Amino acid sequence: MRQLLPTPATVDPGLAHSALPRKPRPGRPWVMLNVVTSVDGATAVGGVSAPLGSPADREVFSSLRAVADVVMAGAATVRAERYRPPRTSPQVQEARRQRGQRPKPRIAVVTASLDLDPELELFGDPAERPILLTTTDAPPSKAKVFEERAEVIRCGTGRVDLRRTVEILGDFGGVVLCEGGSSLNGQLLVSGLVDEVNLTLSPAVVAGSSPRLARDQTEAHQHLEMSHLWEQDGMLFARYLMAEPASQDEQL
Repeated sequence: MRQLLPTPATVDPGLAHSALPRKPRPGRPWVMLNVVTSVDGATAVGGVSAPLGSPADREVFSSLRAVADVVMAGAATVRAERYRPPRTSPQVQEARRQRGQRPKPRIAVVTASLDLDPELELFGDPAERPILLTTTDAPPSKAKVFEERAEVIRCGTGRVDLRRTVEILGDFGGVVLCEGGSSLNGQLLVSGLVDEVNLTLSPAVVAGSSPRLARDQTEAHQHLEMSHLWEQDGMLFARYLMAEPASQDEQL
């Protein structure tokens, strides 16, 4: 894979991402987003992201999962993409052990209503039970079903309290990777809980009504600083960090 910025080079995504510093924030873990979009901003084709991807995109996807302690996604994304327990290679598992991480990342699902299929492959491995982050008023009958298959954590009433959610996930490790969807991404951004955005730009246009990278009823105009830009087979892979707020003197 070619690195275009900050300096031209050849990079290995796995080695590059594992070497990047991601220090937990005070009281919470480091949170990164990973999203693939078309040139016109679509995040899905036919309801799923796979048609926008490529082998290079899957390599970057795996590299980000390899460094995360927790992989978080919203229920709609989990349903659409048919999530399953993480398939982490023995080599990556050993590298994670050497860094003091568990061999595989935990999967965490944000779901206010527990509207998930308990027969989903995600719930099929007792050794890799997912974390379900739900509300205090989620249906008790559904909670009982999932408590046999997952670690159910209640945080918030009516709507999952994302700030509390991120704090809780910090108990499982210092790096959380969010894989969407756009509503969850938007809530995290509006809440000021995102530290890093990894954007894959696919050389395609989609039109249609696909959701954008992030959406919420509240706007949150935040500046980003590019950390790197890679390219392979026409796909662009940009890593951005949240810009530090300007000082009062800089604002004058």
